[in-house]
Amino acid sequence: MATSTLKRIAGPAYLANAAADIYTPPASTIYTVINHIHIANKTGGAVTFSLYVGASGGSAGGTELEGGYSVGAGGDYDKYFSPGLRMSSTDFLSGVASAASSLVITVMGSQGVV
Repeated sequence: MATSTLKRIAGPAYLANAAADIYTPPASTIYTVINHIHIANKTGGAVTFSLYVGASGGSAGGTELEGGYSVGAGGDYDKYFSPGLRMSSTDFLSGVASAASSLVITVMGSQGVV
């Protein structure tokens, strides 16, 4: 059985206001399991975001993990995956926010060898 290592997969970093990669797979011999996504709104107004799993920089319909979710002023969003969201070497986590430099995302999980 392969072992995995708990780590911060991405961030903290701003979500861009155009579709961009948040997590890029490291190598074809590594798999990633996302357990927790945390998003913090640093502004005084509500900001919406969408997250996708798929191609690099992807924002295709039908690949959304969360679509058009609004985070209130100064608020937080937490998404937990139990037992985890497995990402293969071809899966990217991408996202977009309705305003730049407003939402900070941090992704926690583990990685292991295939």
